[in-house]
Amino acid sequence: MKDIDKGPVLVSACLLGIKCKYNGGDNKNEAVLNFLEGRDFIKVCPESMGGLESPRLPSEVEAGYDGIDVVEGRARVYGKDGRDLTEEFLKGAQISLDQAEKHQVSLAILKESSPSCGGNKIYTGRFEGQKKEGQGVTAALLRKNGIRVLTEEDL
Repeated sequence: MKDIDKGPVLVSACLLGIKCKYNGGDNKNEAVLNFLEGRDFIKVCPESMGGLESPRLPSEVEAGYDGIDVVEGRARVYGKDGRDLTEEFLKGAQISLDQAEKHQVSLAILKESSPSCGGNKIYTGRFEGQKKEGQGVTAALLRKNGIRVLTEEDL
């Protein structure tokens, strides 16, 4: 895995130990830190960059949809309190893409299950703790623009 995509890597800030999760915590991951050793990387937290504070209530992509549906205008992202957070999620995804393009990134390592960063699965949108196949908003936008997305579970 160390030999792929030698260029700079876009990485979810929470995986580096930065406390930007919805609950004020982080998702520090040793496999990610080991993968990044000796590489240039750009840290992003799309939700923070989109204007959301930490801590905050959890958010999920509308039930029955995933991140690509949000990117393409067919679905919304809601906080557990019912607040529509779609614009914040789209703004953070766009800023992440802008950073990726600025630094000529071809690989992103994002946080699995996140409504922004999930690469293979996200929560169902019903706030019941259940997951489903799907991708988050930022992962979808990056993939749509040709950037390879992996998660910590792929390392």
